[in-house]
Amino acid sequence: MANSTDFLLALEGVTVSFDGFKAVNDLNLYIDKGELRVIIGPNGAGKTTVLDLICGRTRVSNGSIKFQDHEITGLTEHEIVKRGIGRKFQTPSIYDDLSVFENLEISFPRGRNVFGALFWNRTSEIIERVQEIAEMIYLSDQINQRAETLSHGQKQWLEIGMLLIQDPELLMLDEPVAGMSVSERVKTAALLNTIIKNRSVVVIEHDMKFVESIAHRVTVLHQGKVLAEGDMEAIQADPHVKEVYLGH
Repeated sequence: MANSTDFLLALEGVTVSFDGFKAVNDLNLYIDKGELRVIIGPNGAGKTTVLDLICGRTRVSNGSIKFQDHEITGLTEHEIVKRGIGRKFQTPSIYDDLSVFENLEISFPRGRNVFGALFWNRTSEIIERVQEIAEMIYLSDQINQRAETLSHGQKQWLEIGMLLIQDPELLMLDEPVAGMSVSERVKTAALLNTIIKNRSVVVIEHDMKFVESIAHRVTVLHQGKVLAEGDMEAIQADPHVKEVYLGH
């Protein structure tokens, strides 16, 4: 077992109970730098709860979560974001009445104080960064459009862009391709494969074809525990996984 300091993110012995039900049960999970990890598992396996625990939305009952070798259990959601963890939820939270440009600009990290946030100028640095991200998320041509005019898939990309512009070390995405067209899924896979050049990405996903196109490693959760872990081939061949998951 490698030392937990070697990992970007290390969950050890993590348990969370809701009214006596252990949604996550003595979970160990280790994410490397520059890794694209996909977490799969049947409904109720604890997948979204794991992301909630990492980003501080849900409190850990027992165990340790370390990010860059610093304990983050007990930090607020805001403090965890500042440490470099970005989280995208299933439904995109973008500003419909703002343009793509403005949505990205508003997410640009400024001085950490109120003064910095109130009195910032639209510098060339910000403009360049916004344009760079817009291109990366396939929205260069829509940069001046109001966000409400975008397709479902484009809205998902915009929200990923709003996280990317903050330059997190770890990006967590909950079912990013749900409701997307086939061509949008292909583009999203390409986007995720680009993103991980500078950071780690954790994805929760049901779409197995999509998982195959992106995952470095796959973790299968079942009843709040890790059932299996490995590359896609090993996971698909695993009899336990077939039994609880692929057989349904």
